[in-house]
Parts: sequence; C-alpha cells; structure tokens
Amino acid sequence: MALLNYQPPLSPYLRIIYQDDDIVILDKPSGLLSVPGKAPEHADSLQARVQRVFPSASIVHRLDMATSGIMLMAMNKAAHRHLSRQFELRQTEKSYEAIVYGWPSEESGEVNLPLICDWPNRPKQMVDHERGKKALTRWQVLSKGKDTSRIELFPITGRSHQLRVHMLSLGHPIIGDRLYAHPTALSLASRLHLHAKYLSFNHPSNGIKQRFFSPVPF
Repeated sequence: MALLNYQPPLSPYLRIIYQDDDIVILDKPSGLLSVPGKAPEHADSLQARVQRVFPSASIVHRLDMATSGIMLMAMNKAAHRHLSRQFELRQTEKSYEAIVYGWPSEESGEVNLPLICDWPNRPKQMVDHERGKKALTRWQVLSKGKDTSRIELFPITGRSHQLRVHMLSLGHPIIGDRLYAHPTALSLASRLHLHAKYLSFNHPSNGIKQRFFSPVPF
C-alpha cells in the first residue's frame, strides 16, 4: 500500500528531548515517517531531519508513521551496537498510551498472538499461529469514556503494528487507525490515538539507567 498524499507535519519540525555524545532522544509527531521511504516524495522522515543537525545519528528502533512519541537514535557506531543489543535482548522498557473503541471486559490482561505480514494487504499485519513471530503485549485500562477506553500498553516484543493488531484482536481497535479500525472507530479521531510515552534503557557509555517521558498529546 503506497503512502498516498504524504504530508508530514512541519511544525514543530524537530523536537529534541535530550542529546549527548552518544544518544539523542526525540519526540516524533504523528504523520512523520521514522526513516525515508523508497519514493523520492517520501524522503522526509525523522531520521532525515535529525541527520541535518547530527549527521552521524542513526536509527535504533522505529515507530509507525501514524504513531507519535519517544524515539531513540545513536550518535556513533559503538552506541548504536550497544543500544541495538538492548532492544534485541528486550532489556529496554516501553509504555504506550492509546484510546480504543469500546470497553474491555477486564481491567488488565495480555495478548499473546503471533504476527506476520498480511502480504496481499501490506503493510498490514495479521495473526498467524503457524508462521507468525511471537508477539506479546500487556495492557491496563486507565479510564473509560462514553464510547472509548484509555489504555496503557506494554509491548514485551516489538513486532510491526503489534499494539494495533493486538488491540484489534480484543475487539477494541485504536481510534483513528486507518489500517485496522472499523468506520465508527476511525471516525472518532483524525489521527491514530497511539503514543509512545515512556522509554528506559541503559546509557551506552556508563550503563546508568535512563528514563524518558513524552506527554500524551490526545
């Protein structure tokens, strides 16, 4: 599925939360690609914007274009190796906030459903118990509204679209989700209501635990 009419937000152009010799912490807006797409018109991305200021910076992990929130980039190759390893070994901690359609029957729980690319409908992902890769999400209801619930999400694995597909599997798609929400849930918001609000990891130079927060914009 091509990115039709890609119009990334230009204000703020770049929000840097923190930066030192090894890391740069950014607040990515919804609607901006994490890395450039293949087509020339998809060149604008968080990576491209950061590299204009810090040419050596490199991506360690990604957020979906529609998701906002905290992203970490490495400022040098040694830091990149160190941080990538932490993500691979699941030594980082992440939490997201979302608004989903409806009210879950429980106050908290977990979704343990393997995911694979839905190839004819890419970039969509789908549950596949035969070929899918392990995907685990823990969740907790924060509050309930008229037709929606505000949920905190804790991805234990980091599969593409994991939180979006796992919430859909519970019957509670994230509102504003153009890929997975039904028309009613889609109509409730002009953007995907999913935000990476917390990230912790060990600093690549001194090993000290780093914790960063981004305020939820919805």
